[in-house]
Parts: sequence; structure tokens; C-alpha cells
Amino acid sequence: MGEISIDGRVIGPGHTPYVIAELSANHNGKLETAMRIIEEAAKAGADAIKLQTYRPDTITLDCDLPDFQITEGLWKGRTLYELYEWAHTPWEWHQPLFEHARQLGITIFSSPFDTTAVDLLEELGAPAYKIASFEAVDLPLIEYVAKTGKPMIISTGMADAEEIQEAIDAARGAGCGQLAILHCVSGYPAPPEDYNLCTIPDMVERFGLVTGLSDHTIDNTTAITSVALGASLIEKHFTLDRNGGGPDDSFSLEPAELAALCRDAKTAWQALGQIDYGRKSSEKGNVQFRRSLYFVKDLKAGEVITKDAVKSVRPGFGVAPKYLNELIDRKLKSDVVKGDPVTWKNLC
Repeated sequence: MGEISIDGRVIGPGHTPYVIAELSANHNGKLETAMRIIEEAAKAGADAIKLQTYRPDTITLDCDLPDFQITEGLWKGRTLYELYEWAHTPWEWHQPLFEHARQLGITIFSSPFDTTAVDLLEELGAPAYKIASFEAVDLPLIEYVAKTGKPMIISTGMADAEEIQEAIDAARGAGCGQLAILHCVSGYPAPPEDYNLCTIPDMVERFGLVTGLSDHTIDNTTAITSVALGASLIEKHFTLDRNGGGPDDSFSLEPAELAALCRDAKTAWQALGQIDYGRKSSEKGNVQFRRSLYFVKDLKAGEVITKDAVKSVRPGFGVAPKYLNELIDRKLKSDVVKGDPVTWKNLC
């Protein structure tokens, strides 16, 4: 399934998982909070911080009709316009946020929600683009992003296999040369049992792309498990305080949890390694504590070894226990005492 590269960082099965901290709406309307979130993501070891680039009028209509009312879930009681007015990252913040991230050495990019957002991000030199799950069916937007020539990540929440393939075809057809997809459940938060992580290796095989996980569960268990199933990227919402009261705070990681994710995802990837039945470096010092055959009585040269004269015990300096039957009734070349290891040079 190859590799992609974002801002000089290679992403794929042969590399440690790429961790994206999603800032989303967790700035709660304060530029200084957004700045601090970027700082904490960098401290935690995230590879990237990601924004969402839209205004309420670029993502929905200012309309009170039933279609535009949110009637259940985390944002119940608001219209879509009210939600996105509350949650959006002002466009005039983008340049200082990009500059701040670059000063800290953390990659920054965004999810655009229309073509004007792409144009803004191009002006800022965004190194990659993320297509949000709800926009995965917006093939014209995908094609517009693809024409930038930048790497693209498509989140697949709510999309079926046919829709995922359509999104991939749109990106490829418009010239995207570096493409990744994320398994996702678009629930906020999403229960772990909805994730069906066994889908990830199927996605890798079916679509042949670098594949990862956009995780909306409230801890790191699902994300770490995904690494063992082939996830090369992990995206999690990130906040300074889960109780901050913002649109996305309640299902976001706090700084210590993001640091744990960055650490543990790398550990999980290292533990996967490769198929290897050989002795590992950490085991070499313990080989001596395996079982082997030892004499349990004194015997003279020329005597015959009987079954009660040897025993399988620790340590492992003698002949392996599998040779026990071959030793019985053999004669000794030299004297032995109780506690001597059985060796082939003892035997006639």
C-alpha cells in the first residue's frame, strides 16, 4: 500500500504511527487558547495539529427550517448555523496559528469545507489536506483539493465501501498522488463497540492505500489497538480541558492523554516487529536457565547410565532433555559426581 509524506515525515506501515491532534472547535472562541493547544500538542509529541477551515455560511444556511435543526445528541437545540458560528475558527486566525506551529516545529494543516477554504490554505502553504467524513461525498471538493497536488487524507465515517471508492477515484482522477484514508465512526463520542477495527486490515487490502483511524472514543484503547491492525495514522480531538464546555471538549484528549497516545502508539508499532522465531537479544542472558540433563548421583568411568542417574533440571548447561532416552544404557568415559551436567564428552 506504499507510503505518503507530509511535511517531510514519511507515513506508512514501515514507520511509527503518525499522530494528528485535532484542534477543531476546542479554542472556544479564544485565539490564545488555540495557541496553547498547539503548544501542548507539540509538547506531547504529536506529529501534526489540524484545524477546520470554514465559516458558518460556507458549510450551511442560516435557516430555521426543520432540516437545519439539531434535535438530538451533543448539540441538541441549536441550528446548524448556530453550531458552526459557535465552533468555527476565524479565518483571520489561520496565519498566526500557522506561524506559531511552524515556530514550534509541529506540522499544521486543515480540513477545508469549500473551495474558498482551500484557496486560503494554499496561500498559507498548507502541506496537506484532510477531507472530513461528512464531506467524503462532496466529490467536487475532493477534486478541487486534489488539484493542489498536496497529500490528502480522507476520513470515511458514514461512508460505505462504494462511497469510499468513489472518493478515492475522484481524488486519483484529479491528480492526487499521495492519498490516505481513515476508518472512522462519526459519533461524538463514539462507543468502542461501534468501531469494528477488523475493518482496517480489510480497507488496507481492498483499497491499497495508507490507512489509519479517526478516533472519537474517549480514551486511547481503540487507537492503540488499531496500530496492531495496520493503522499508520491516528487522529484524535485534543483540548486543554475536557470540561471546558466547548462544542468538542467532552470527547477530546487532554495533554497527558495525548502524550500517552504518542508514546503508546509508537510502542505498539515497535512491538509488532516482524515474523521472527529466533532468540531475541533480551532472552540471551536467560538461556542458561532453561532445563537440561544433570547427573543426580556419583558414577565411575565405565558404569552404565541408568534412568535414575540423570534428571531434567535448571540450569541449561547440560545436554537437552530431548536426548534422555539416548543416554540411558550408555557407558561413561570418566567419573562424574552429583551436580555435573551431562555432556556428550562424558559418554563412550
